[in-house]
Amino acid sequence: MSTRPIHEGGCLCGQVRYSFAGDPLLVAVCHCRNCQKQSGAPFSLVGAVADADYAESGETRVFVDHGESGAAVDRHFCPQCGSPIRSMAAALPGLTIVKMGTLDRPDQWPPVLEAYCDSAAQWMPALAQQRFPRSNIEA
Repeated sequence: MSTRPIHEGGCLCGQVRYSFAGDPLLVAVCHCRNCQKQSGAPFSLVGAVADADYAESGETRVFVDHGESGAAVDRHFCPQCGSPIRSMAAALPGLTIVKMGTLDRPDQWPPVLEAYCDSAAQWMPALAQQRFPRSNIEA
């Protein structure tokens, strides 16, 4: 019987902790303006995991955002320190979008694609082999 590894992460202050089983289904760089504003950085590194594989302790607050498609994106963050933890995009049912920088070991998976590259900083080098001007990934 094989067991999938458990990966853990949490917010800056430690109030919110989470885990997921197995590797992310996808790791991507998102250059959309909403991710830029939420992260305070030129992009957000995100990983998609199945809802059933994700568990969380501690309470998050939710900001309901809307992606470029118009679909809702629930952005969960720690109410104490403000760290973004995960997003739940209506356009991606059944998936939890983890903010990879909040993992205890955030360097385990390189991104396989970049989304919303038309919003990328002009000085930003390519970080993944697959690049898309726009995308249905709304993290």
